[in-house]
Amino acid sequence: MKTELAAKWRTLMSVPRDNPKLLQAQYRVLSRQIPMMYFILLVNSWALAWTHYSYAPGWLTLTVPVVLTLVCSVRSWVWHQRQSRAIPEPQVIYEALTRTTRMTGFISAGFAVWALSLFRYGGAYEQAHVAFYMGITVIGCIFCLMQLRSAALITAAVVNVVFVGFFASTHITTFVATAVNVVLVTGAMLVILQNHYGDFTRLVNAQAETEKLSDENLRLANQDSLTGLPNRRQFFTALDKALAQAQQTGQRLAVGILDLDGFKPVNDVYGHSVGDRLLVQVGQRLTASMDATMQVARLGGDEFALIFTHVRDNEQLQAFGDSICAELKKPFTLIDVPVQISASLGIATYPDLASSAASVYEYADYALYQSKRNHPGVLSLFCAAHHQQLQRDTLTEQALRRAKLDFEFSVLFQPIVDLHSGRTVAFEALARWASPDLGSVPPSQFIPIAERIGFINRLTLPLLRKALRAAEQWPPEVRLSFNLSAHDCGSQENVQQIIDTILASQFDPAQLDLEITETAVMQDIVQVQRAIGLFRRMGCGVSLDDFGTGYSSLSQLHALALTKLKVDRSFVTGIHENPASYKIVKSLVALSQDMGLDCIIEGVETTDEMNALLSLGCRTVQGYLFSRPMPFAQTLEWLEKNQSPLPS
Repeated sequence: MKTELAAKWRTLMSVPRDNPKLLQAQYRVLSRQIPMMYFILLVNSWALAWTHYSYAPGWLTLTVPVVLTLVCSVRSWVWHQRQSRAIPEPQVIYEALTRTTRMTGFISAGFAVWALSLFRYGGAYEQAHVAFYMGITVIGCIFCLMQLRSAALITAAVVNVVFVGFFASTHITTFVATAVNVVLVTGAMLVILQNHYGDFTRLVNAQAETEKLSDENLRLANQDSLTGLPNRRQFFTALDKALAQAQQTGQRLAVGILDLDGFKPVNDVYGHSVGDRLLVQVGQRLTASMDATMQVARLGGDEFALIFTHVRDNEQLQAFGDSICAELKKPFTLIDVPVQISASLGIATYPDLASSAASVYEYADYALYQSKRNHPGVLSLFCAAHHQQLQRDTLTEQALRRAKLDFEFSVLFQPIVDLHSGRTVAFEALARWASPDLGSVPPSQFIPIAERIGFINRLTLPLLRKALRAAEQWPPEVRLSFNLSAHDCGSQENVQQIIDTILASQFDPAQLDLEITETAVMQDIVQVQRAIGLFRRMGCGVSLDDFGTGYSSLSQLHALALTKLKVDRSFVTGIHENPASYKIVKSLVALSQDMGLDCIIEGVETTDEMNALLSLGCRTVQGYLFSRPMPFAQTLEWLEKNQSPLPS
C-alpha cells in the first residue's frame, strides 16, 4: 500500500518522460504562460512592498524585491525566448521542465518567506494585505502552471504549508479563518487542476493519434499497395522536388518510364494472382538496381517510372537502361515453369530538351512509345529527332481531332494477285487522309497517332462503310481485305459495331477478309479470340497481318480461327539476295500450309523478288510490282484488263 502511494506521489510530482507529444505541448503552452505568471507575481509583490514601505526596513521593501525581480525577469526572459524558437528534442524539453519544477519550490518559498517577513510591520490593513497577497498569488500561479502539474502542486504545497502554519500560529480568528479558506480554495483549485491536466493529456494524446493516422493515410496515399513502391502521386511530387533542386544546382536530371512487354499474356494465361506476384518481383529487381541518386515508382498497371538526380552523360543512362532491360529479361520464378517477359524503357533528360517536369515526363513517355513501337525490350533515349517528330505528331493529332472524317478520309485499293493465273483475287483497302491544314498525311504518320490517342475506332467504321460500298460493284469472286486495329478488337462493343456495319451493307461477308496484326493479337489474345470467333461465324475470313514480327507462339496461333497469314514485307525485300530472308519465308510458307491457311506475301516490288517467291511455291502476292494503291474507279478498269500476262 505504501509502495503504491509512493509511486503515485512520484508520478504526481514528476514530469512525464515517456510521452514526447505531451512534453512538446506542455513546452509550447508554458512558454506563453510562465512569463505571464512572473508578471503577476512581480506586480503583486511590488504592490505589497509599496504598502509596507513606510513601516518595514528598506532591505525588505526594496532590496529583496529587486533581487526577486531580477531572478523572475531572467526566468521570464528565458521562457519568452522559447516562444520564437523551434521546439527542441523531447529530452531537452524534459530537462527544462524538470529544472522549472525544481526551481518552483525555491521561488515559491522565497516569495512566501519574504511576504510573511512583512507581517509584523504596519497595522491590521497591512497584515490583511499580506494574507491577501499570498492567497491570491498562489491561485494565480496555480492557474499559470496548470499544464505542468508537478510545478503547480509544489507551489500549492509550499505556499499553503507556510501560509497555514504561520497564520494558524497567530491565534487571530480572522487570519485562522483566512488560512482555512485559502486551504479550501486551493484544494478546489487542485481538483480542477487534476481534471484539467487529465483533459489536456487526453487532448494531446488524441491529437497525436490523429497525426499518426494522418501520417499513415498520407503514406498509404503515396504508396502503391501491391509493390510497396511510391505510387503515381508520390512520383510526381518527387519529380517536382528533384527538378527544383536540379534548377538550383544546375545539374542534369533524367526521367525514365518503363513498360513490361508480354505482361498481359501472363495475366491471361496464369491468372491475376501470378501477374501481381510478377509485378512485385519486377519492383524488387528495379529497387535492387537503384542507387542513392535514383528513385523508382509504380505508375499503375505494368508501368514503372524512374528518376535520376545526378546524370553525367547519355552513356551512363544507356548503360543503366541496358542493364535494367537485361535484368528484366531474366526468367521469373512464379510457378512450376519460369515466366519470361521483357521491358521497354524510354528516358528523357532535363534541361537538354525538356524545360519542366511535365515536358520531361511527356518526352520520356514518347521515348517509351518509340521503343515499344520500333524496338520492344530495349531503351530509347529521347533525342532531337524525337522532339521534331513529337512536334509533327502534335500537329497531326490536333488536325486529326478536328477532322471531318467522312470528307477528309478516303479509301484506296491495292490488288492482291494470284501468281499462277495472273488474276486479281482481292483488293486490300488502305486509308488515306487529305487534311485541309496539313495536306496529304501518309498512313504511317496518322495511324500510329490515331491508335495512341484511342481515335482509331472513329476512323474504322466510316472507312469500312466506304470500302464495302465500293466492293459491292466488283465481280462476286473478288474479295475485299480490310485492316482492323488492336482497339477495334479490344472490346465487345467495338466488335459489335463492326459486325453491324458489315451486315448493313450489300456486300457478302463471305467475301470479306478482316486483317488483324500479330501485335494486336498479343495485346489481348483472349478478347481477340472472341472477336475472331464472331467474325468467322458471319462467314468472314480473318488474316493475321505482319506475320513474323509480333513474337506470337504456335500454340497461340492454333487457338485462333484464322484463314490466312500475311507475311510482312520486311522478309521479302531483297529475298533473292538474302539467304536468311529466303529461309524465313520458306519456313513461313511451309507453316501456313501445315496449318491449312492461305499465305499472302506483301511488299513484292521487283521481278527478282517475284521469281524467288515462285520458286518457294508462293501463290498469292501484292506489292508495287503489280500496282500501287488506286482509287475505286481505277479498280474497275484494272479488273477489265487484269487478264494480261504478269511482268517478266
